Amino acid sequence: MLNNKFFLTMLMLATLMFSVVACGSDDETEVTEVIKEVQVPGETVYVEVEKELSGTIEIDGSSTVFPISVAAAEIFRETNKDVQIPVGISGTGGGMKRFGVGETAISNASRPMKDKEAAVAAENGVEFTELTVAFDGLSVVVNKDNDWVECLTTEELKKIWDVGSTVNNWNQVRSSFPDVEMNLYGPGTDSGTFDYFTDEINGDEGRTRADFTPSEDDNVLVMGVAGDRGSMGYFGYAYYVENKDKIKVVEIDGGTGCIAPTEATINDSSYSPLSRPLFIYVNNGELTRPEVYEFVKFYLEEGPMLAGEGGYVALPQSMYDDGLAAIAKYK
Repeated sequence: MLNNKFFLTMLMLATLMFSVVACGSDDETEVTEVIKEVQVPGETVYVEVEKELSGTIEIDGSSTVFPISVAAAEIFRETNKDVQIPVGISGTGGGMKRFGVGETAISNASRPMKDKEAAVAAENGVEFTELTVAFDGLSVVVNKDNDWVECLTTEELKKIWDVGSTVNNWNQVRSSFPDVEMNLYGPGTDSGTFDYFTDEINGDEGRTRADFTPSEDDNVLVMGVAGDRGSMGYFGYAYYVENKDKIKVVEIDGGTGCIAPTEATINDSSYSPLSRPLFIYVNNGELTRPEVYEFVKFYLEEGPMLAGEGGYVALPQSMYDDGLAAIAKYK
């Protein structure tokens, strides 16, 4: 008799269900608990079996990290269609401005948060968790038809990009280079890539000549370099990989010989000094929302795949595990 009751219970579990909605403290958050109703002689049993997530997770910040976060959002939404995840590209600095006042749940960053940005967040009661998500090799690129440069030293890059530079022709970099006008394209001042490049190459964050074409959108920089034979630009490795049929990457000599950015040289940091980590910053208050927690958990659990999807280099698994441990208390 007990076995028959058990069989009937399982049969009803498989065939009859309904949903109830539980709303959290955040008006944008809804967690739909899928309940199965089971009727057996003399009683009705309700069994919770899964949760369906909904709500909006606002992300903004680095255009470098953008491809990874977009890949994460698209794949996560394949099984969580009621979760909306808009991803902006206002640059690392622009994203931090919004994050620090609580406008976004997650901020993409191609450099660590600055002390002054952390102070703004503290003033506004925004506590956060820093999570490393991939490695990047900031890539110096030229036009596809440029057949005279294969490698540049960091000293030559400084000569071109430093404050006060008057270099506007390739033959001013090396006498063996041709008489071709040089036009420069680079990230805008809100970009973490701008901060990183100017610090590593020119010796101080934000130190740069002003007469270059800036954009927070790396795709705009790609188009500029691709359409200008004498051009040079720099941006994240993923944008070079995605557009290698249109542009040419330059090897960099940081003192140990000419090295091109590749997955191997970025991972072992031999592509120096332009290898760097990439981050997301997560508002801890937002992490208590089930859809945010599950999304960030997914981001880290699938970190190696997402880094590859975004065109970057995966971290050691231990670093993703450390990130998962850091967010576990918000479940």
